[in-house]
Parts: sequence; C-alpha cells; structure tokens
Amino acid sequence: MATKKNTAAEEAAKKALETVEKEKSAKKTARASKEEILAATKKNARPYRILAFVFWFLALAAEVMAILVFAKKIDIPTITTTAESSYPVGWWITWIAFLVLDLIFLIIGSSCWKKGNHLDPASAKNKTRFWLHNNLGIFVAALCFIPFIIIALLDKNADKKAKTWAAVIAAVALALGVTTSIDYNPISQEEMLNNAATYEKVYWLDKGEVFHAFDECQYVHGKELNTGSGEEAVKAGKTRICKVCEKKIQDGLVPDDMNEKEWTDLLNSAAQAASGAASGAAAD
Repeated sequence: MATKKNTAAEEAAKKALETVEKEKSAKKTARASKEEILAATKKNARPYRILAFVFWFLALAAEVMAILVFAKKIDIPTITTTAESSYPVGWWITWIAFLVLDLIFLIIGSSCWKKGNHLDPASAKNKTRFWLHNNLGIFVAALCFIPFIIIALLDKNADKKAKTWAAVIAAVALALGVTTSIDYNPISQEEMLNNAATYEKVYWLDKGEVFHAFDECQYVHGKELNTGSGEEAVKAGKTRICKVCEKKIQDGLVPDDMNEKEWTDLLNSAAQAASGAASGAAAD
C-alpha cells in the first residue's frame, strides 16, 4: 500500500516538474521570439531615426542663420528700403526665409521620428517615458523657435515693429511645429508584440504600417498581397492591425483560415506569450 502511494506521489511530482519545465521552455521561447522581433523592428526604424536627427540639425542650423540675419551679424544685400523702416526688404525676406526652412526641416524630422517609433515602438509601462519618447519633436520645436523669439525681443538695435513681426512669425511657426510633431496615434511595444503573437495568418501591402486579418478588407481587396504570420508582418514593418479588420473582429468575425475555437485558443495562447515576454522584459 505504501509502495503504491509512493509511486503515485512520484508520478504527481514528475508531472508537476514537467509542467514547470514546459512553462520555463514557453517563457524562454517567448523571450527569444521577442528579442528577435525587437532586433528586426530596431533595424527597420534606424534609417528614419537617423534622418530625424539630420533634419532636426538642419532646422537648428536654419534658426541660427535666422538669428544672425535678424541681429545683422551677416550682411544682406539691400533690395530696397521701406518708407517706414530703415530695414531693407532683403533683410526681412532672408530671416523669414530661414524661419520657413527651420519649420520645414522640423516637420520632416518629426515625421521621420514618428515613423521610426511606429516601426519600433517604446514600452508603455512607464507612461511618462512613453509620452516623452513619442513626442520628442515637441521639445525640438521649442529649441527651433523659442531662442529666436527671445533674442529678437531682447535685441536693443531692433525697432518695435521688427521685434513684433519676428515674435509673431516665430510663434506661429512654433505652434505649427508643435502641432505636427505630436504623435496622435502612438503604438506601444506591448501592443506590437501582442499583434505578433495573436495572428497566425495576415495580409499586408509593401507600403503602409498595418496588416490585415481579412483578404477581403476594402483596403487590400483585389491587390497583390504579402501573406504570413503576425510575427512576419511585424518584422516587415507592419506593427498594427488595420482599423477596419480590428472592428470586424470586435464585432465577432473570426480571421481567415480559423474557426471560432481555434481563434479563442490562439487568443489565450497569445495572452500567455505576451505575459511571458513582459516578464522577460521586466527581468531585463
């Protein structure tokens, strides 16, 4: 009798050990998959982040030129002189032109930065850090125009009209720069990894940032599509699901090539995988 009890206890312990080992293996696999995905997304985002800093540098350089021209540290050929001011028209045109270039470079840089963040999103666990990372362009916008405004207003050699126009024009440019630098629809690393783990078969176009759960989606129907898993789509730069396909799933439709039970099981499996990946990230 004691022998049977011991045997049963040993079998239960063995099964428990196997379960623990399977869970460890699943977590290890999820972590390895996560690292592979993040390596791919960082590679996809790198060119855009480099371009962002290049254009932001050009924006700051344009601001420096605008400051030097406004302060008359650089001689500008006189086109003509206005009746009300001793400032030549060429002077007005030049520093305003540099501010326009400043704004253009800023917008391009911020657009590249947001594109990079959509390809390789930050973690949303720290809400403040997540917001700062996605909206870095706002602070660059401040650097691109606020120094000019301050220097122009404090310029003792400039008259009131010149100071007023300089402040107004730069303030408008600043407002436009801030507005276009905000990421109104950011994606988190957690959302991206969940997308990679959830969908077994998806569709995507070469262009764009989204994948589709249905090949009949209005945005891709009849077009030449790439097909693969959610993980493959994310690695290809498609980090989020199409809003139309997402709405269909929320309404109860099951993605292509799956039945309701398979979809439910996959959702549960994806939730466990995402939890394992998150645990791995926390350990890091």
